[in-house]
Amino acid sequence: MCGIAGYLGSDVTEELVRSMADALIHRGPDDAGVWLDSTNGIALSHRRLSIVDLSTEGHQPMLSASGRYVIAFNGEIYNHVELRTKLDQSSTSIAWRGHSDTETLLACFEAWGIRKTLDLTVGMFAIALWDRSERRLHLMRDRFGEKPLYYGWVGGGFVFGSELKALRRHPSFGNSIDRNVLALYLQFCYVPAPYSIYRDLYKLEPGCILSLSYEDAGSPPSKALFSPVQRGTLSIEHFWSLAEVVRNGSSSPVTDDRDAVDQLEKTLLESVLLQSKADVPLGAFLSGGIDSSTIVALMQVQSTRPVSTFSIGFEDASLNEAEYAKEVARHLGTDHTEMYVSPQQALDTIQLLPELYCEPFADSSQIPTYLVSQMSRQHVTVALSGDAGDELFCGYNRYLWGQRIWNKLNWMSPYSRRMLGGLIQNVSTTTWDKVGGNLFSKLRIAQLGQKAHKLGHRLKTVNGINDLYRSLVSEWSPESGVVLGAKRLPTHLDNTEAVKGILEPEHRMMFWDSLTYLPDDILQKVDRAAMGVSLETRVPFLDHRVAELAWRMPLNMKIRNGESKWVLRQVLYRHVPRELIERPKAGFAIPLGEWLRGPLQDWAEELLSASRLQREGYFDFQPIRRKWTEHLNGQRDHTASLWTVLMFQVWLEDNRN
Repeated sequence: MCGIAGYLGSDVTEELVRSMADALIHRGPDDAGVWLDSTNGIALSHRRLSIVDLSTEGHQPMLSASGRYVIAFNGEIYNHVELRTKLDQSSTSIAWRGHSDTETLLACFEAWGIRKTLDLTVGMFAIALWDRSERRLHLMRDRFGEKPLYYGWVGGGFVFGSELKALRRHPSFGNSIDRNVLALYLQFCYVPAPYSIYRDLYKLEPGCILSLSYEDAGSPPSKALFSPVQRGTLSIEHFWSLAEVVRNGSSSPVTDDRDAVDQLEKTLLESVLLQSKADVPLGAFLSGGIDSSTIVALMQVQSTRPVSTFSIGFEDASLNEAEYAKEVARHLGTDHTEMYVSPQQALDTIQLLPELYCEPFADSSQIPTYLVSQMSRQHVTVALSGDAGDELFCGYNRYLWGQRIWNKLNWMSPYSRRMLGGLIQNVSTTTWDKVGGNLFSKLRIAQLGQKAHKLGHRLKTVNGINDLYRSLVSEWSPESGVVLGAKRLPTHLDNTEAVKGILEPEHRMMFWDSLTYLPDDILQKVDRAAMGVSLETRVPFLDHRVAELAWRMPLNMKIRNGESKWVLRQVLYRHVPRELIERPKAGFAIPLGEWLRGPLQDWAEELLSASRLQREGYFDFQPIRRKWTEHLNGQRDHTASLWTVLMFQVWLEDNRN
């Protein structure tokens, strides 16, 4: 795992790109390198966290054997040994210098070209490749967006890097905050691709290749570049498309239950085995839930010694899954380490968030994610995670309940739905929690009050199942006007063409989540938290062959008898007893709403004061102050909405130009 950065422009210097790379030292503390061609105005830089081939033969930027290509690469190509064998068996004669996947990539690019090489790779990556023959830069990002890659225009040149903090190192950086994007951030709690929080800076979308020549290095576009696009010598194209995977899956479904379970176990075993290879200590996060337990079980069954597993716990029993993780670890025989987090440890982490996340980010599970990463890094350099199981196998509550709720309510008039939503919200969250403990005891719904208030709000605003989904993934509505001077920008959720052939609402939600929430929230959260402590994380569920198989499975293999992840559970139950797993989904949450009324109240009040909000000029302070007052009084639970504003405020304080 590493950090990359570079510049294409007439004023390129070694000092500039070295400074950009140094901003990423946390991503790669083991080594640094710069490659410069001032004649052609291009420079690549690299920070290295040594995982495979710890020798100097893995140093980057790296030149290909012929000298045509120069690469700066962040990530891992898990099947690179297989690719080397394929090359060695061909007519291509290669004198290998080391055994790094970087060298393998370069040899593949020379032998097969960019597109074929990417089609054959299994891995996670952000790649910058300079073609010295064609004088053309290529930026590439993995299929699901596990590794970040920003690009854009600063000071008359083209910049790119793993994080925005590298791009900010350019001495001419003066890109202003984009108010339109700020409004999207408040809506989704993250900045959706292809946007970034700054004007003229963007995220490369997952599964894409961006190519451009020196001629277009100094001219930013007038609007965001959604792929595919062609503008002068700049192009963005997909080398892999989830929409195509969904279409192909529906035309070639797996129909037999036993066959589905067997295929899934086999494919996951192969993915886990590939991702368990490293030249440094390796372990796994273990929450005790379905996803992480499956990954750990498949690691342990293929390992000759106990797998190192890590979990954290909380004093609040409704949020604590550490005891479950311990039971799973004991059954599997892993070498398990756990840490119970005190409120003070979690609160202390908040001050680190603006440095960890290079643009505003408001998924509060960023705090426990950082803490478990920090603990794991004391023992290992690589950790496998169970992320993406929810998006692939229908795990989120909105998939289970969204259609059911709408089926029961769509007969009501919009007026009646608004009335019902208001009545639900008029009952305090505390009362809902107490009622839920008795009335809904069999359903065991965690944090019922907060969820009831969210449902009440949705009922007042939605007019269809797709509307309901957009509302469920939104906090501040686009119509709120809370960001002064903002205009609404398009996102992938506006692309209704992409979901036309997806008949089931649950599958539409999963598709949209995989395009947006997965890369821009879940994967960003884990990448920044782990890289903040120089820990590499790997996601076996995101081997594209696992995803392609999952999309061949019909909905009744994912939701059956009101239970989510049916097919994945069957794989897990071959290794872990059912009784250790069956319990309500708790998530990876902290009691943030209570803290905002308690130990965080003074901190939040300072950041949300009317005078400060007016002085800074980004927000209409009135709706923010209203939500803050209602939250403090216990009338409403506005935790998520307030956290988006608070995280922007602390980010702004830390990133003033």
